[in-house]
Amino acid sequence: MDAAVVDALGRLSEALEAVEVARGHLYAFHRLSGTADLTAGEAVEMLREAGHGGLADRIERELIGRNVLPGRWTFQIVEEYDDGYYATFKELERAARDELASGRRHLYEARMKEDRRTHGAPGHEATPADLPAEH
Repeated sequence: MDAAVVDALGRLSEALEAVEVARGHLYAFHRLSGTADLTAGEAVEMLREAGHGGLADRIERELIGRNVLPGRWTFQIVEEYDDGYYATFKELERAARDELASGRRHLYEARMKEDRRTHGAPGHEATPADLPAEH
């Protein structure tokens, strides 16, 4: 396969990996925001029990269950990201691989592995099928 195509697909794969990491951070944001809301709710109850009902009421009214962005809780942000940008990115990366590389993934890395490994040395096998029989 043409090296320029392998390089381009490798760069697109690298970009997708960055999107995957960003998605993971978005899910972490979603989980942490939910945890914060639930924990703040527990703090409200503790404040009430400690005799600070007015402050507890204010925190409950202004903060508990509040949208993190206008009209959105974090699950809605995650869903919009997944269904929009993320789904489009994944589909186009797959389409490029299907069109240019018969769907094969990580061609750039496979070429790098072949260039960097020490042929014939233990631990440098090209594939699991190349491992000695005792493995």
